[in-house]
Order: sequence, then structure tokens, then C-alpha cells
Amino acid sequence: MLHLVNKSPFYTDSLNSCLKFAAKGTPVLLIEDGVYGAMSGTSLEPKMTEVMKDHPVYVLKEDVMARGIANPIQGVKEIDYTGFVELAEQHRTCTWS
Repeated sequence: MLHLVNKSPFYTDSLNSCLKFAAKGTPVLLIEDGVYGAMSGTSLEPKMTEVMKDHPVYVLKEDVMARGIANPIQGVKEIDYTGFVELAEQHRTCTWS
């Protein structure tokens, strides 16, 4: 299962809900405003560092650039739209809004 989070974790609980139910090892992709969850230097950084021990965490590069995020948390993998499609082809998806 590929978990898609598209809302900011600073305004909704969708990231926390996703992580509560995501099976260990399943990928999490932050898109749209969800990419704010991968921003370094925030209160979420320690939590996301722990999350990456159990889940590969990806961000959509175009959304990171559009929101001016210069330094995603170390270990978060940036992918482009082609990478997004490849992940979606490999996994069923679940969107957390």
C-alpha cells in the first residue's frame, strides 16, 4: 500500500492518521501541502526521523519546489512525477486527506 498525504500536518491530522494505520515497511508519499511534513527544522522533524525507521518516506519534488522548501529532512527521498507513477504502479494507493 502506498500512502499519500496531501494536507499540511500543521493544519490537519491526516499524517498522524496515516502513520497510525500504515503497516511497517509501506511507503509514505507527501504531496501538495503534505510536503510541509518533510521540512527540516520544524517540530515534526524528530517524529519524521523515527517514522523513516519503519517506512520509506518520499516527497514530490515539484511540490517541494513550489512551496520553497529548501532543505527536506535528511533521509526523505525526493521523486518527480515519473517516480510517483512508478510507486503507484507497484502499490495500491490510499489517500489521507
